[in-house]
Amino acid sequence: MSRHILSHLAHVELLTPQLEESVAFFTNTLGLVESARTGESAYLRCWGEHYHHSLVLTASAQPGLGHAAWRADGSDELNEAAARIEASGILGEWRDKSVGHGRAYRFRGPGGHTHEVFWEVDRFDAPADLRSTYPDRPQRYVGRGIAPRQIDHVTLNTQDVMKTCEWYRDTLGFRFMGYTVLDQDPGTAVFGVLTMNEKSHDLGFGGDFSKIPGRFHHVAFWVPSYEDLLRAADMLLESGTPIEFGPGKHGIGEQGYLYFRDPVGLRVELNTGGYRNYIPDWQPTVWRPSQGSHVMFRNLEYGPKSFMETMPPAPEPAIPEPDVTPVTASAANRGARQD
Repeated sequence: MSRHILSHLAHVELLTPQLEESVAFFTNTLGLVESARTGESAYLRCWGEHYHHSLVLTASAQPGLGHAAWRADGSDELNEAAARIEASGILGEWRDKSVGHGRAYRFRGPGGHTHEVFWEVDRFDAPADLRSTYPDRPQRYVGRGIAPRQIDHVTLNTQDVMKTCEWYRDTLGFRFMGYTVLDQDPGTAVFGVLTMNEKSHDLGFGGDFSKIPGRFHHVAFWVPSYEDLLRAADMLLESGTPIEFGPGKHGIGEQGYLYFRDPVGLRVELNTGGYRNYIPDWQPTVWRPSQGSHVMFRNLEYGPKSFMETMPPAPEPAIPEPDVTPVTASAANRGARQD
């Protein structure tokens, strides 16, 4: 069993070809707060987060993942993480202080995704008009937009789910919680989840049969209750944002879910509920779609066809399930329901 060296997902950087449109969506519809702007990047945070930001939106030619960032358990653990990564054969680089945090070790994981690990952080200091009467809260709750409390997880795509999940387990000490195999092909894992804490996952990997490395599926934010999830669904439809998938409940993790897109097609999930698992020597559970891995109530196995689309775009779906064909992000955002 590997020593615990990482604490949690700290922030995710997403790339967008329409920066201002994406910022407006995440601030107005989701209700995130813009913390800073530097060059071609905007930094945003949820109302319940203690750090400077949890989401970075950066202008780019194509939508996708910039990087995912993880906070170490301490300065020694940061150095140990870098040593472990290099011992695995991956050579990253040290970067000086960035917006919102201190020096970081940045590397490209086996699925082609860029990650960074850091320890020192800038904590949010609420101005007088946002200070909470509750000492544990970084700011008062204002209820703007959907108003998720905090970032929850990020899900990426990789050509070899098992190999990638095992690398994060063996190298960085993630707990490998479970994976899904196809009913018609039980030898192929198409989805896996890992965690650094008691949640079912803060990092997910879906299969990707394309030849494009480092693709992004979704970033998830957490709301406290199912009522908040249903309120969010109502607000999305009233604001003209189509719902791609949900509301529903996953079998893996048992979280309530709701998926939708920003104006450029970046997928966002809202999460709530779910179980907590504290078992240090947990062995990954094997699921099949027919058992409710994706849709707990087993009335739908794969979700809409658009759910197989990841970013940057590719000509084919990430995982070509039966009767699943790709649709464009623009079609999903126009509300084209794929049944």
